Amino acid sequence: MTGLEQELARLSPYLQSYGYAAIFVMVFLESFGLPLPGESLIIGGALLASQGDLHIVPLLGAAWSAAVLGDNLGYALGHFGGRRLVVRYGARVGMTEARLHKVETFFRRYGAEVVLVARFFLILRQLNGVTAGTVAMAWHRFLLYNAVGAALWVGVWGLGVYHLGHRIASVLPWVHRLGYAAVALLGIAILVALVFRHFARRRGS
Repeated sequence: MTGLEQELARLSPYLQSYGYAAIFVMVFLESFGLPLPGESLIIGGALLASQGDLHIVPLLGAAWSAAVLGDNLGYALGHFGGRRLVVRYGARVGMTEARLHKVETFFRRYGAEVVLVARFFLILRQLNGVTAGTVAMAWHRFLLYNAVGAALWVGVWGLGVYHLGHRIASVLPWVHRLGYAAVALLGIAILVALVFRHFARRRGS
């Protein structure tokens, strides 16, 4: 059994008992810095939806709204609380000064691009909102890229897993070997290709 399969087995009781609420709360709390398995919960929820135990549309809505709201709370904490306050209390949940400094340095160079793909990387997923606030990234710019990035993230791990359904068992070993980020970026590439194909067909009809 892979690490992901073990994680899904551990989270299954929460999904069975609390459904969409569990996904919303976990993703929301993870999105502004807490080390929680929001991504794994979306995958588990999508698997249940593929089996008819949950509905995919409210699941995607709960995950996306929680991701956007959580990241924006993180932005507010970084913007209004200041870096010193974030480091002081964030260290209790793994948000150390050294870790935040690395993210900030990367952020100053790539800004919008980081926000767009941040959710696919463990540390960036937890710190991108806080960091955007501390480095004074314009809020409207952060909101736009964050909302699009959250939609891509939820699309890959929610809608993607939902459509794979029972076939996900054959994919899990590859996820375990390559890591979440590599598989997610491949998923984004496929998603973008499908969107372009869809619009190309519409233009041709």
